[in-house]
Amino acid sequence: MISEPELINELGPEHTAEAVGGFDRKPASGRRGGHGLLWGAAGALAASAVWATAVFAYGIGGDRKPDTHDYQVDGRSCSAMQLKAVTASVGKRENAPALGPGRIEHPALNRVRCFLGLISEEGAETYAKGWIVYATVELTVELYKETDPRSQFEAREGPSALTDGEEKRPELVPNLGDRAYLLAEDGEGTRLSVLDGAAVLTLTVSASMTRAESESDEEPDELPDGPAPESFHADMISDMRDVMERLKTA
Repeated sequence: MISEPELINELGPEHTAEAVGGFDRKPASGRRGGHGLLWGAAGALAASAVWATAVFAYGIGGDRKPDTHDYQVDGRSCSAMQLKAVTASVGKRENAPALGPGRIEHPALNRVRCFLGLISEEGAETYAKGWIVYATVELTVELYKETDPRSQFEAREGPSALTDGEEKRPELVPNLGDRAYLLAEDGEGTRLSVLDGAAVLTLTVSASMTRAESESDEEPDELPDGPAPESFHADMISDMRDVMERLKTA
């Protein structure tokens, strides 16, 4: 609240609350009534000036657009999906990054979805002989150009969000964008979600075990355990930083 010391001194301490505060104060009687109205008008003008300054400087109550942080999001954005760290953890690329369905290019929002398949190297015995690791990687990038997405991001990705009626347990990732959460879900892989200005980026890695073709005629062994979702966390954070930088310099 903005105080008015001159007004307080003029009316005296017994009128302090009345001068600073409410909309329900009673009009003054006698000669001081006109003087109070004059001061009230001056105070209203001063308050309006301060409010206008705040709106101009900080966008309070105004029509200020979110800061895009120089992100460029279009049909070519999948080329930023290098994912060197995650690829090295699995083995190699099975294909090049591909643009998936759900692309949006609109004055209010740009969105792309990109997919990449990874596969373990032939003959690798990191997990089990006769089995290979196959990973599906998805990158979704949304750039909001009219509204600030931070409230929606926190509601969707933060600790209060719900999945199938159960509370999620996302891990807050420090020093990554404005806000970032990492969530490992059994059977669903790992999701890293980042808010950076007007951009929301989501990287998901899901890995499974597949019988090697050379072993397909043999009696299959019990399905071995694949890589734990947590094993990709550090690599996903590293690759996300690279993706964010590439999308800003595209």
